[in-house]
Amino acid sequence: MTAYGTVNWRVCLLLLVTFVPAVAQSNPHDLDINISRIGARFDVQVQFTAPVSPCQAYGFLTSYEEAKNIPGILSSKVLSRENNKVLVERVAKERILLIPVYLHSTLEFTEVSTAQLNFTQIRGDAKSYSGNWIVSPDKRGARFTHHATFELDTSIPLFIVQYFLENSAAKRFEIMAESVAQIQVAANSPCRMNP
Repeated sequence: MTAYGTVNWRVCLLLLVTFVPAVAQSNPHDLDINISRIGARFDVQVQFTAPVSPCQAYGFLTSYEEAKNIPGILSSKVLSRENNKVLVERVAKERILLIPVYLHSTLEFTEVSTAQLNFTQIRGDAKSYSGNWIVSPDKRGARFTHHATFELDTSIPLFIVQYFLENSAAKRFEIMAESVAQIQVAANSPCRMNP
């Protein structure tokens, strides 16, 4: 083997050893995002894991007023709670081509079980917005599965909206996954009663 061949082999080994751990760590929450568009309607499907119990994960999702700590959500206020229905007023901000887009909405959350949370917009700036969250056990803690469909009322071309959604969603859901472990479980949470 020539000295040149040895150098190439060593460089390749060094790159492999340095690069493989970086790739393995680049997605620590097994984040998987799919955003598609049919006509004016967007479909968002997301999965990620967090190192918490499924009950703690559900507690994070149902801490409605804490949602303001998630990037893009400016405010989140519980308006009413009746049985398993919770009415929440939210203001979100998205930046598209340096243009701030504010979305006001009143969402009705239905706490189906301690593993499923459905939501639908009953009033707001979007033409429609609905979806759900499902929490399930995972070897790394809890798996979050999110599905949402929405249609915006905007003059911004939809291909531009889709481009910015696709490029900002990963960072937002990564931050959300990292935030899950930091939330405190409320005293009346099902986690406290049935850990």
